[in-house]
Amino acid sequence: MANVRVTTDLDLDSPTLVEGLPGVGLVGKIATDHLVETFDMQRVAAIDCDGIPQVAIYDADERGVLPPVRIYADEERDLLALQSDVPVSRTASADFADSLTEWLRDNTATPLYLSGLPREDDNPANVPDVFGIATGDAARTLDDHGIDSPPERGVVGGPTGALVNRAEAESLDALGLVVESDPQFPDPAAAKQLVDNAIAPITGVDIPTDDLVEHAEEIRDQKEQFAQRMQNADEDESTQATPMRMFQ
Repeated sequence: MANVRVTTDLDLDSPTLVEGLPGVGLVGKIATDHLVETFDMQRVAAIDCDGIPQVAIYDADERGVLPPVRIYADEERDLLALQSDVPVSRTASADFADSLTEWLRDNTATPLYLSGLPREDDNPANVPDVFGIATGDAARTLDDHGIDSPPERGVVGGPTGALVNRAEAESLDALGLVVESDPQFPDPAAAKQLVDNAIAPITGVDIPTDDLVEHAEEIRDQKEQFAQRMQNADEDESTQATPMRMFQ
């Protein structure tokens, strides 16, 4: 079983949740970590689930420990962020998605689900493309902000795919945002495109992203060990978008 364990009362008005489960290029995690740090967001909940490793997370120069999957809030900006330091197992994805979707509905929150699409072009000078998909009545939000539709048929896998699947089944307004990403290494540049071209305009929040470029090498180094652990995990535990070209 999975459940959202709330530790702090919330005072939010139809907030937007930005999801940062680890996946290709760690784009969702980098973007969400950036939000939490930039706005000094308050931890308000944890997600307990049999498929989440029972580990304790600690920070530099801190005595306390954190649960591995957490929800943060910024009441001033009506913003929520789901931050994860571990992958969610394939076998637990359905329970995880059910529990989080119910909590989002109870809090009238609109989720932004983030995925990386492995980039075939390895030219770093090319700007990664961002596109969006939607469930419920959320597609008009993508249209309003000029976010492109997918260039080809594909599938969102991993626990984020389970979340999008559950949102569709429940007719929950939700957005899936996909950015072309480095398939092997943490990709701060792709995360910046995701924030600048999708997350910031959709949430209406001014999110500075210069640090994601200025400290790109440092961010890559910080996330590299995590990325290596993800490469060793079951591919179904990693959030990613994949083209479906087998019938073409």
